[in-house]
Amino acid sequence: MKSSWFALILAVLSTELLRSHCSTVKSPRFRGRVLQERKNIRPNIILVLTDDQDVELGSLQVMNKTRRIMENGGATFINAFVTTPMCCPSRSSMLTGKYVHNHNIYTNNENCSSPSWQATHEPRTFAVYLNNTGYRTAFFGKYLNEYNGSYIPPGWREWVGLVKNSRFYNYTISRNGNKEKHGFDYAKDYFTDLITNESINYFRMSKRIYPHRPIMMVISHAAPHGPEDSAPQFSELYPNASQHITPSYNYAPNMDKHWIMQYTGPMLPIHMEFTNVLQRKRLQTLMSVDDSMERLYQMLAEMGELENTYIIYTADHGYHIGQFGLVKGKSMPYDFDIRVPFFIRGPSVEPGSVVPQIVLNIDLAPTILDIAGLDTPPDMDGKSVLKLLDLERPGNSKFLRKKEEPNKNTQQSNQLPKYERVKELCQQAKYQTACEQPGQKWQCMEDASGKLRIHKCKVSSDILAIRKRTRSIHSRGYNSKDKDCNCGDSDYRNSRTQRKNQRQFLRNPNAQKYKPRFVHTRQTRSLSVEFEGEIYDINLEEEELQVLRTKSITKRHNAENEGEAEETDGAAGDSMIADGADATGQPSSVRVTHKCFILPNDTIHCERELYQSARAWKDHKAYIDKEIEALQDKIKNLREVRGHLKRRKPDECDCSKQSYYNKEKGVKAQEKLKSHLHPFKEAAQEVDGKLQLFKENRRRKKERKGKRRQKKGDECSLPGLTCFTHDNNHWQTAPFWNLGSFCACTSSNNNTYWCLRTVNDTHNFLFCEFATGFLEYFDMNTDPYQLTNTVHTVERGILNQLHIQLMELRSCQGYKQCNPRPKGLETGNKDGGSYDPHRGQLWDGWEG
Repeated sequence: MKSSWFALILAVLSTELLRSHCSTVKSPRFRGRVLQERKNIRPNIILVLTDDQDVELGSLQVMNKTRRIMENGGATFINAFVTTPMCCPSRSSMLTGKYVHNHNIYTNNENCSSPSWQATHEPRTFAVYLNNTGYRTAFFGKYLNEYNGSYIPPGWREWVGLVKNSRFYNYTISRNGNKEKHGFDYAKDYFTDLITNESINYFRMSKRIYPHRPIMMVISHAAPHGPEDSAPQFSELYPNASQHITPSYNYAPNMDKHWIMQYTGPMLPIHMEFTNVLQRKRLQTLMSVDDSMERLYQMLAEMGELENTYIIYTADHGYHIGQFGLVKGKSMPYDFDIRVPFFIRGPSVEPGSVVPQIVLNIDLAPTILDIAGLDTPPDMDGKSVLKLLDLERPGNSKFLRKKEEPNKNTQQSNQLPKYERVKELCQQAKYQTACEQPGQKWQCMEDASGKLRIHKCKVSSDILAIRKRTRSIHSRGYNSKDKDCNCGDSDYRNSRTQRKNQRQFLRNPNAQKYKPRFVHTRQTRSLSVEFEGEIYDINLEEEELQVLRTKSITKRHNAENEGEAEETDGAAGDSMIADGADATGQPSSVRVTHKCFILPNDTIHCERELYQSARAWKDHKAYIDKEIEALQDKIKNLREVRGHLKRRKPDECDCSKQSYYNKEKGVKAQEKLKSHLHPFKEAAQEVDGKLQLFKENRRRKKERKGKRRQKKGDECSLPGLTCFTHDNNHWQTAPFWNLGSFCACTSSNNNTYWCLRTVNDTHNFLFCEFATGFLEYFDMNTDPYQLTNTVHTVERGILNQLHIQLMELRSCQGYKQCNPRPKGLETGNKDGGSYDPHRGQLWDGWEG
């Protein structure tokens, strides 16, 4: 949620939190994006992208040239995050401006650069839009992890793309569709220098041939991604690098966090030494990027294009080295993996300014289009960040999703409340209809307080009276006056519904008593009713399929009117409502609030002013929200009392004796019971069956893997975790590793979560829901390194609001849905409103 998934949290909190905001360093208003003397020439755009570059571990501290150019010469976005901390999903989001649930790239393997991606989403990247409007587009560097070099993605006039994943030597590039292999010669093959040279040459050539055509280039570096091969001149730098040793370094195990954190223990000495060398090599690779930025800057200055060029610098995600005992990697929901560097410099951008609002990687595409003077397409989920350089706006929050495997050790106290799980269940189509589907057993209904409830479908009393041929037989009797158990056979008893109808009938002294003339021996198909001298036909077969719908009773026409068409429902005098109400009139409406009613046909009607006045609509909706909150508090207290009564329930009889009826029916009774299970229990049984099959398949798969490992002598694996091995041959450039091989397991390929990251003047926190139901909450104002999960200190009402925001944003599409406007804030621009602290941003990602 852009003000929610990271910013999601913000949007979900209370009114006080919603109104809090961050202040932006004041800058002159955005009068124009280009200089006056060049206002007829659209600006150039250069996006510089690094791979796996962190903010939390101090990688920017050594990049003095980049900081001078971008930080001192432009705007720094100190709260920039990615929606999914993995390479291919994050890069796909950058290209399309969409969350992963909208572009469907969830991992670095499956669907990454797949035919589906190429056919559906690749034709809608920002490059296509700019190319169609006259920009000379060019791409240099790493594209997507599974890109095979067999084609040129649409929208790029110049293409020098890396085939497959990051490499510094011994790689293959696709140069405008032709594959070109490179070796191990630094002067000709070092990847960072090669794409820098190619991009500078292309820019010079384009401006020489087309001096008035704007250029949009992407320079996508492999650094500091593995294998972390640095240029020879930097191989001896930073021998004592220690920026990665943060308070969370080797802070393990973490029993208050999700299952991977609980499973991961402290690092061994060899692991700690490896993290020191790894940090050193990563910093060394970034020195070539630092030189690249300086060369790019000098080229623009020499050509006189610096003042008409926007330069954007960012990374696809962060990284961790030893944090919480995880030796290395990404894909965790914590700040070291999701926070990235983000700088913009260009026309009218105040040098040295700081922007505290949250921005996401899905904002890159809309921002680039905005710089080019194009509107944001409605299917993009992000928003342009240029508005943040113009106006002071509140901070915002955003969202993240990852994948997690259920764990039996998950703390049950962190589970969502039952009514929230009911709300999720009621989103399924089979529970949304009013018992209209054939075989439907359950339906979702709202009670008087507005809460969703699961109710069992009931057939109308008329149908029951006609179709019931035998009465239910209960095997167990009881005596309310006698405390002793009585398990003897009891007399036949009516069903619960029949007893309820019987009580209602007996309470009505005016009820007409009649005796049936005969007993039906087959199902009645229709019924005739005489009312006020007219005869009406009721089609019972139609009623059976639509029990809860309004029943149409059509008057019989006289012979002279038989050729006329029947009147529709609602025509005066020719139709009636037969739904259990009095025959002479409809049931009375239900008054929900002082301005809204629920009509007998289950529709809602409010006073006219609510539909005509936006202010009246907002006021009444706020009133309803307060009422719901008050009722939720009351329900919470009632639940506590109910739980107390359940714990103090008197002992009941445990009669193992089966009645004659249960013995006779046997399996049929069990099948009937199963068909009437509550959806929670029914789903649980279905899951249990699938779980047994899954466990069996997994056991066989583990056995096969174990046999293969025994043959190879490979023992680096743990159940449910992704492991890696490192040995003396891994790094081919200095500094080398000579301490031998080791194994480390640091992540999982099935770890799903949804998170909200919120930053404003008063709040700075992270809230996460894992697929197991486990919850995490970290207040960064008091715990900046996310050491302690404090979800137990958060009020249940706040957690419920955060959960609601997550559920809404997990399915949002387009910036209008993914950037909801908060209450009480002025709306602004044509593309969905002004930038505010409550932009809903969805983090939808998988760890792989």
